[in-house]
Amino acid sequence: MMIVYKSIGLMSGTSLDGLDICFAKFWKENSCWKFEIIEAETIAYSETLEEQLRNSIHLSAQDLLALHSEYGFYLGQTTDDFITRKQLSTIDVIASHGHTVFHQPNRKFTLQIGDGRAIKLQTQIPVIYDFRSQDVLLGGNGAPLVPIGDELLFSEYDACLNLGGFSNISFKINDERIAFDIAPVNIVLNKLAQNFGQNFDQNGNLAKQGKINTELLNKLNSLEFYHQPHPKSLGIEWCNENIFPLFTDLDAKDILATFTEHAAEQISKVLNHYQLKKVLFTGGGTYNQYFIEKIKGKTTSEIIIPEKEIIDFKEALIFAFMGVLKLNNEINVLSSATGSSQNHSSGILS
Repeated sequence: MMIVYKSIGLMSGTSLDGLDICFAKFWKENSCWKFEIIEAETIAYSETLEEQLRNSIHLSAQDLLALHSEYGFYLGQTTDDFITRKQLSTIDVIASHGHTVFHQPNRKFTLQIGDGRAIKLQTQIPVIYDFRSQDVLLGGNGAPLVPIGDELLFSEYDACLNLGGFSNISFKINDERIAFDIAPVNIVLNKLAQNFGQNFDQNGNLAKQGKINTELLNKLNSLEFYHQPHPKSLGIEWCNENIFPLFTDLDAKDILATFTEHAAEQISKVLNHYQLKKVLFTGGGTYNQYFIEKIKGKTTSEIIIPEKEIIDFKEALIFAFMGVLKLNNEINVLSSATGSSQNHSSGILS
């Protein structure tokens, strides 16, 4: 008898464009996992909440704990509203990524706020949360986590590449799936676009008007992170320390043009180095046509851009799937991707 699991995945990315909610069903056919997205949408944050999350890195311990609870209840209420509006029933689990405030695996910690217990109290549905901490304690980067979904749900592609706040990739080498962050993308581009009163650089139109500053491009490409071996991951702290200080006294459009060129160079470098033929591109950066054309011009890899539902909700879908795996006590984090000491089943069940 085939068992079908229905799960909701909640994902808040570093670019803070809102909460992604994905309701999907999962089942096995001939020992292979299959999925169907039933309902999915992005709920934009209010200006107040977006500001709170953006500045959470600067809060005192007490205020951060208060926001952890407040945001948890927000996630629960928003999910409850989604369930009611979409008339959903028989949900087995809610899997919540939370919002990343701190990510310092070298110091053995990572923090995603949005208390899963508050989500459970609000929805009365089992909730799995805090997917990253166990991996960090096991010596891993706590990221990327989506490679388990790439491996079990999207195996027809040679690689899966996500263009979100950061770009990350996963692919197989010698029957082992590896994954790592490549470079910041929207976490930087969106912040630069705000200089022009825009939330993001639509289609790269602003970057297109700027000139590439060779000196800045060389400085960016020379950053130590790009020359480190995988597994490796990035966080906002790294950008604050290594990227933004390089932007002083330069024209804002030139910076956008240069950083777009830089990110495209770093991504194509990885695609070419590993000779990846068929690569699935997802995430908000996929809509930046100028950026995509830049990457295409630097690689022979075939870039596959799927339907909008997969572009927008692949990460939330995979967290929903990770919740199902955790419910069954199956491996949902790959050590080959994160660098931890072992494969493991991660997340806290409330």
